[in-house]
Amino acid sequence: MATTTPADPIAQHDVIRTRRTGFDLLLHPGLNKGTAFTEEERTAFGLHGLLPPHIGTLEDQRERRKHALDNEPTAFGKYALMRDLQDSDETLFYSLISQHVEELLPVVYTPAVGEGCQRFSEIWRKARGLFIGYPNRERIDEILANPRYNETRCIVVSDGERILGLGDQGAGGMGIPIGKMALYTALGGVPPHHCLPILLDVGTDNQALLDNPIYIGWQHPRVRGQEYDDFIEAFVSAVQRRWPNILLQWEDFAGENALRLLDRYRDRLCTFNDDIQGTAAVTTATLLAAVHATGVPLKDQRIAMFGSGSAGVGIIHLLITAMREQGLTESEARQRIYAFNRHGLLVEGEPGLRASQLDLARSRNDVAGWQLTGAGPISLLDTVRNAKITALVGTSMQAGAFTEEIIRAMANNADRPVILPLSNPTSKAEATPANIMHWTNGQALIGTGSPFPAVEINGRSIRISQTNNSYIFPGLALGILVARAHRVTDGMIMAAAKTLASLSPAATDHNAPLLPPVGDSREIGLAVATAVAKQAIAEGISALDNPAALEEDLRNYVWEPVYRRYEHADSPC
Repeated sequence: MATTTPADPIAQHDVIRTRRTGFDLLLHPGLNKGTAFTEEERTAFGLHGLLPPHIGTLEDQRERRKHALDNEPTAFGKYALMRDLQDSDETLFYSLISQHVEELLPVVYTPAVGEGCQRFSEIWRKARGLFIGYPNRERIDEILANPRYNETRCIVVSDGERILGLGDQGAGGMGIPIGKMALYTALGGVPPHHCLPILLDVGTDNQALLDNPIYIGWQHPRVRGQEYDDFIEAFVSAVQRRWPNILLQWEDFAGENALRLLDRYRDRLCTFNDDIQGTAAVTTATLLAAVHATGVPLKDQRIAMFGSGSAGVGIIHLLITAMREQGLTESEARQRIYAFNRHGLLVEGEPGLRASQLDLARSRNDVAGWQLTGAGPISLLDTVRNAKITALVGTSMQAGAFTEEIIRAMANNADRPVILPLSNPTSKAEATPANIMHWTNGQALIGTGSPFPAVEINGRSIRISQTNNSYIFPGLALGILVARAHRVTDGMIMAAAKTLASLSPAATDHNAPLLPPVGDSREIGLAVATAVAKQAIAEGISALDNPAALEEDLRNYVWEPVYRRYEHADSPC
């Protein structure tokens, strides 16, 4: 039998042995079972009188919590209830999600997490994860050294500067690492005690937060430049000293910082940026699925990327790789993609091009002779008409940017145009699925960043695929951890994308949604993990002693939200 130390969370065993008793046991979210403690456990751990006399079950508790959620009228209220549950009983929290994935994913993650970040200071109750503030930059090693983090194997870290489409949320950005790590467990099966969310608090430039007396973060303008870089370096170095084999996921850093930090550290430790690589994988998977329905290969699509921040750049680079695998040269692949910033089409020589956008800009010859509707930067509508765009991807955070005129022009270019308004939360979507379907007479193939209801058109009810990173990053993390990979490669990201695409209902029914139901996320996560781990082994970056046992290792590692029997650590086995 395994024994947990006082700092350890629950382990993956049929019997858990612990020295925690009384309130100490009930207040540990990884060990608390609430009313489900048996009579024998209540006696052994001094719980009589601390709990009501009813001996409950996990099923009873799920029903009670679901009833409370159903009676809460607002998405934010549901989010707050689930956060409180996570901080009191993790097993019940994950069991509830597993039984109601499609309903609760939008509650614990996008879109509700957006308001959760904006109002994080209002609902902060108990410590979860780590806030590492710039004023404590000399104490990072000390902060990470706490024995409660001994079992940490993966970290999601943010500095809160670019939260979804909401911008700088400062310390409230912690809602994103907490939410991401919750999905590591709920959808990937990564044990919760292996997960550590971290917020790097370097201040905020959000004046409302600076003026708010209840704001829980460091009320100071954002640290930037060399001081910021030195702080990030100090953090990464401390993490490597504490956990040499850690998986580190960067999350919701501002565009140029996101690209810069990934480039700086990707060959130094096992790390990825979900906004860049996860978004690229799920978008590429959705486009690969769409070509099954259109009959037009990816290499023959003409794609407009409306938004060339870190997410857009990541998508373009993975699409180029996919097109090259279909026989195009890199130059030929780049000619199939038209990238935009907030001013218009990226064209060489235009002012304001960032370093990451230079190789995405079109030459002047490419657009010579185009019929334009006005002077100045070339618009999306002009590009759709002149370049005969067949697939349109939005990562712009510009609500309503995909107008009726643009969508109808897309429908003139292709029998089944592919349109992916990926910006989230819902309020930032470039177009709604209902409008897109109406403007294309139900012929568009749609994927959205946030959940939308099914669309009724021409006597059909069409489920809208949510092109959400949650299809990718939980399985990606699981595969990396089980394979004991020491790097995250482009090949592993592509393996995740291809696996998701292979699960598309559109692969066998051209009128079906592009992605499988969200309710299948746990099975999808395992399939993605298997492909990613196999790719890591094939590339020689896995430390597995016996690669032939990979699938058994995956099954053994995956954590299930069930209550286990407890014994006191000081009693004889």
